[in-house]
Order: sequence, then structure tokens, then C-alpha cells
Amino acid sequence: MTRRVPALVVSGFLGSGKTTLVRHLLADARRAGVRVAVVSNEFGELGIDQALLGREGEAYVEIEGGCVCCRLSDELVDTLQMLHERVDPDRVIVETSGVALPFDVQLNFWREPVSHWAGDDVAVVVVNAEQVAQGRDLDSTFEQQVSSADLLLLNQIDLVSEDALPRVEALLREIEPEAPLIRTVHGDVHPELLFPPDPEGLRSRRRAEPPPPHGHAQFAAKEISVEAGVEPEALCRRLRELGALRVKGFALTAGGLRLVQGVGPRIELKEVESAPPRGLVGRVVVIHRSGS
Repeated sequence: MTRRVPALVVSGFLGSGKTTLVRHLLADARRAGVRVAVVSNEFGELGIDQALLGREGEAYVEIEGGCVCCRLSDELVDTLQMLHERVDPDRVIVETSGVALPFDVQLNFWREPVSHWAGDDVAVVVVNAEQVAQGRDLDSTFEQQVSSADLLLLNQIDLVSEDALPRVEALLREIEPEAPLIRTVHGDVHPELLFPPDPEGLRSRRRAEPPPPHGHAQFAAKEISVEAGVEPEALCRRLRELGALRVKGFALTAGGLRLVQGVGPRIELKEVESAPPRGLVGRVVVIHRSGS
């Protein structure tokens, strides 16, 4: 009998904290001796998440330059099958881009030959509490992601006031009234919550309905260069003036090597735990709405 491998699709809008969640899951898997295969999908051409995840070797694959829920879906199926044959993982994690729809990604686990070994697949949607509290980018992409969730993680709750959380949760409940909702900080959640059993097949019955059509024409990604030795304050100001949805990259600032992350107007420069590949330093991906 073929061993069934549970799969987790980690989705959520740009800057919600998906990579941080995956890092927690990988750290727990290493401690528990669980083999995990990871597929990460960059919207844009710069492979930053691989450096952040620190996963070098055969159990990590990054699919760049598009979205695995539509244009790159065939590549995702091929990649999943390759990882199954090469790694024989105990779990599979697919981290989508910030504009992907988890429902459509999950459909790939029902396609041959992946369907022969894939077990229960769960979609966790990470939500940036600050984004919802500020009313930023709560459009059709955000709504479709939330409505596709098997589990909602209301992340970064430390960035909003306690009084604002009930209002944030009420808005999410208008979009998705049934999925369990868990409050988190830095994506810190027990792994067992993300691989739950489904003895009655509720998720399978829900997914029997065809997914709604969608597109990513409203989003565009570009790469900008950042000169070495830039003053941190000047860099933050420059990036903030771009008015982007999301920025991510590495820069060698006057204060040292920094991970550059931005969500809306909030730009952060953080010290890195380990140096990324040299070719990534000085390059920042900027995701914005087309025409902006």
C-alpha cells in the first residue's frame, strides 16, 4: 500500500509572514527527525526565500517567475513528483507567492502522478493583522485567499492594539465564517495544528466544486539595485516612496548586511543570521499594482 504523505499549502497576501511560519515548521521537523520537502514560489525573478529559509540541498526547490496556482502549475506537479521520488518526505510544504490562491494550488495534489501518494492537503492562510486593521489591500485576491482557508492564522497581532483585534476577526469572519482562526506572533504555531486529520472528508467535499477564475494582471514585480554602503535611513525612505505592496531583498548598508522587508509603508532592515548567496546582495524585489 502506498504511503500517503500529508501536504500543507501556506498561503497569504504579500508580507503576511508565510516564510517565517515555514522556518518554524522546518526547525520543528529537524528536532523531531521528520523529513520535509519544501517548494517555495516567488512572484518575481529573485530567489530570496531560499536564502531566508536556509534550506540547501535536495529537499528544497524554488519555482521562480510566476505563480504555481496557474501559469506554473505543471511545473509544480513535476517538482512535487521529483521530490517524492528523490527525498521520500514525511511531509510536503508548498509556500505560495503572495498573490496565489490556495484552492488552485491544492488542486495539483489531485493530479497524476502526485495523486497516487499525496495524502490530506490543508491550506493555511496567514493574515497580517496590521494590514486588516489599516484596511490595506483587502480586495478580491485577499478575499479569495481567506475564503479558501482550512485554517486562518491571524499573524503579527503584536503590531495592532488589543482593542482592534475583535474588529479584525469580525472582518475575516464575514469572508470565511467557518475556518478555525488562531492568533499568532511571528507565525509561531504548533505544527500538529497544521496537519490535522479529516476523518469525515469535509475538506475533500468542499473542494469538489470548481474554483473561481482569477488572474494576476493587477500585480507586477520588478527588481531594483541598492548600492553598497547606503545609509539605512536613506534606503528606507527611498523604498517607502515607491508606494509598493511588498519589498524584499538584501542590502549591504553602512551599518552592515541587512535583510530588507517592507509591507505597505512599513520598511524594516534586519540583521541576517547567515549570509545569503553573494549574488543576492544589493538586489531588492518590489511588488506593486500594475500601473502604479
